[in-house]
Amino acid sequence: MSPRLRRAAVPLAIFLFTTSVYLAVAGKRLTTPSPDNHFIHLANAWLEGRLDLGGPPPGNNDWACFDEATGERCGRRPTPTQKYYVSFPPFPAVLALPAVAIFGTELPDRLFFGLFTGLAPALLYVLLRRLREAGTSRRTEGDDLWLVAFFAFGTVYFFSAVQGTVWFAAHVVASALIVLYLLFAWDGSRPVLAGTMLGLLLATRPSTLFLGLFFVLEVARTERTAEGARALAAALFTRRALGRLALFALPVACVGLALAVHNVARFGDPGEYGHRFLQIAWIPRIEKWGLFGYHYLGRNLAVVLASLPWFEDEFPYVKISRHGLALWVVSPPLLCLLWPKRWDLRMTALAASLGLVFGLDLLYQNSGWVQFGPRFVLDWLPLGVVLLALGGRRFGPAFKLLVV
Repeated sequence: MSPRLRRAAVPLAIFLFTTSVYLAVAGKRLTTPSPDNHFIHLANAWLEGRLDLGGPPPGNNDWACFDEATGERCGRRPTPTQKYYVSFPPFPAVLALPAVAIFGTELPDRLFFGLFTGLAPALLYVLLRRLREAGTSRRTEGDDLWLVAFFAFGTVYFFSAVQGTVWFAAHVVASALIVLYLLFAWDGSRPVLAGTMLGLLLATRPSTLFLGLFFVLEVARTERTAEGARALAAALFTRRALGRLALFALPVACVGLALAVHNVARFGDPGEYGHRFLQIAWIPRIEKWGLFGYHYLGRNLAVVLASLPWFEDEFPYVKISRHGLALWVVSPPLLCLLWPKRWDLRMTALAASLGLVFGLDLLYQNSGWVQFGPRFVLDWLPLGVVLLALGGRRFGPAFKLLVV
């Protein structure tokens, strides 16, 4: 076996194993289209040369309805000027285009997106191995495999990977893109590829746009000529740094422009994906407080930090809220992020980027709803796993027990 094939063997094995487990858990659900296959219908609409669905949607969960006559959300009485749209950012639908061209809207979306589920764990191993071989991480290969196992099976990624419906498919795609972004953004060495990944993230999970801070800080770190915050800021204004930042920003801007054009063509507003026109019971709170706001912070913090199971005398004896369990209950190894053994500037960049995205998601009007744990943490979870690797705290029996 050649050295290149030997290096590919472990991540390939991780991909095949994790994908097989996810598909096995999904079971019979893989054989038919899900009731929430929005991305498949969006891809089909494009193939038909239209932006709307061309008629009523197949279900009643999170579809947008826009009345062209009023420029507002559809009323209760149908009219000829009402059109239905998919409001979710469209990159997963782009991935589905070739398959939809062959199978149409009968494409089993849970199976299609299930084939992508092993990418994030496999790519995460590649990233951790790179850090280990560069001396950035002091972990062993065994430690890296424990971290990959934790991400794949000990976090809400597992719950998302076995669902396959529109909300969770976006998380599966975004998780792989986040790891690719980190691979290319590390040391600020591949600005075009890093920017491309961030642009695709913008078209998948828009709140992850703030992960761009990591690339900016990596450029500053590698360009600085002295210690201190002032030297770090000054490093961003060298000719070489500005060139790298421009190359990084270009693909993000191109994707952002394409999204804006798509939104204008549908709703006449470059920033409107269609969430304002969703046919949902809680639309009044969006109209009153917006999609993001301080009003939602208390509820979301309660879900992330304090949502516990409750116990009953009858089967199944243990129940959880539809908001899911608190993050520390679902994934207790993440508590190790609170007391790392070592810290450096790169970890500060990771933590700052993580914090920005986490903070934005805490201000969102939705907690994630109908989930095992807070699924929006997937917008930053790969960074958290990397911080666990760099933190230097030993993965003893207690850590491994928590993973299991």
